[in-house]
Amino acid sequence: MSELMRWDSDEGPVVVEVDSRDPGFRSVARRGEGEVHDVEGRFESALNNVRGAAVSALRTFRDEALHPDEITLEFGVKLSAAAGAVIAKTTAEGHLIVKLTWSQGASQGE
Repeated sequence: MSELMRWDSDEGPVVVEVDSRDPGFRSVARRGEGEVHDVEGRFESALNNVRGAAVSALRTFRDEALHPDEITLEFGVKLSAAAGAVIAKTTAEGHLIVKLTWSQGASQGE
């Protein structure tokens, strides 16, 4: 069952649809269809978990051995009232796509 959760953010409220069957979800009271539950904490704080994962992945792939010209990270983000933001799964696994790009004209040592 889906519920609407609202986080405060620096840019105003952020409303997200979450699955009420997720661990940590607790409805404070039965509300009518479409009502919104306020979540403690800030939206930016909820995203810190995923931000840390992105920073760590970028640091890993920017090493001297690979030295790509471009790094693209792609992952789904799932928001949870208890855990904040987490990397969403696809089927039974975590979802993270990393794309490294090198320019054809670039030679080593340039």
